[in-house]
Amino acid sequence: EGADAEQVIRSLACKGFDIIFTTSFGFMDGSEIVADEFPDVDIVHISGFKSNGENFGNLMGAMEDMKYLAGMLAGSRATMDGNTKLGYIPTFPIAEEFRLGNAFALGAQETCPECTIDVRWIFTWHDPILEQEASKSLFDSGVQVVMTGADTPAPAEAAPEGKWGITYDYSGNCNIDACLTSMYWNWGPEYARIVEASRNGEYAGGADYFDADSGSMGLLGFMEGEELQPGVAELPEEDLQLIRDTLEQMLAGEFTRFDIFKGPITDNQGTEILAEGEVMTQEDLESIDAMYWWNENFTAELPELE
Repeated sequence: EGADAEQVIRSLACKGFDIIFTTSFGFMDGSEIVADEFPDVDIVHISGFKSNGENFGNLMGAMEDMKYLAGMLAGSRATMDGNTKLGYIPTFPIAEEFRLGNAFALGAQETCPECTIDVRWIFTWHDPILEQEASKSLFDSGVQVVMTGADTPAPAEAAPEGKWGITYDYSGNCNIDACLTSMYWNWGPEYARIVEASRNGEYAGGADYFDADSGSMGLLGFMEGEELQPGVAELPEEDLQLIRDTLEQMLAGEFTRFDIFKGPITDNQGTEILAEGEVMTQEDLESIDAMYWWNENFTAELPELE
């Protein structure tokens, strides 16, 4: 990140690449700088919030869809195990991590109204050691299922016998029995769409946000051709069907992020975030001011913002 990323992005632009995808939040500023220097090169930053309306834009998807389903799954597993404590490992205190954590919490409420959620911040996107330590800390505190916002299979690897992890980003992160599922990306369809626009001289860098009906994200075990993990296959059929039905609606574009963040929603301080029937806007979902809250089933305090 920082100067190193900027140097690599500039090197790619100098070598004549026509379009560059920069795939971590920390690459945002470097992407912006190089895009200004090379107006004929399209630069697409994954996540983030900056764009110039010309050759620099940001791309992100509603992973809150899959996190919501994972919350349903975690709540069902915790209820079956008789331990209603869940854990969440977020990376940095940005809108994305509050949005995804709260979506997980709202999903958990559907299958486990009594579930509570504790938090361990790690301030990195990828550090296997820190993720392991955070996972162990949550399990040691009595948590039954840990879900991560980072990139390694740490929650599943650290899970003691009889406890569970939920991984993120990559389906290959979930290849041991202690892993319930992974919420994963399939960026190909979106990349192909943007590359085609760039080839045709039609790319205009802005904020690009896609939902589950794009085909660019999944929940391991529930997508076509996939098998349920052992710790999921034995869950109550009623809960599994709820997840399947909700996923089917998402893939059909009939249930979106705006259905997840729809009132009534109350935070863990008793403050009403959304009244009955009220819905968050896209601007709200991407704003730290609007997303700086924990759903009512969180036991953790909010971190201080810089």
